[in-house]
Amino acid sequence: MDILYLLIPIALVILGIAVWAFMWAVRSGQYEDMEGPAHRILMDDDEVSTLEEESGKREKAKKE
Repeated sequence: MDILYLLIPIALVILGIAVWAFMWAVRSGQYEDMEGPAHRILMDDDEVSTLEEESGKREKAKKE
């Protein structure tokens, strides 16, 4: 039972540090763009340029 007098304050200090770290991360903008990096890793640069070229060719064909 005596150990609880030590463990509860230690747990509260650790909880306080975790809350402070989370608030710091939110205020510094760590969670601003959650979807951008996930989409960027899936997009291949070669595919994007190929798609742009194809759409350009289609537009030219429509004009002619």
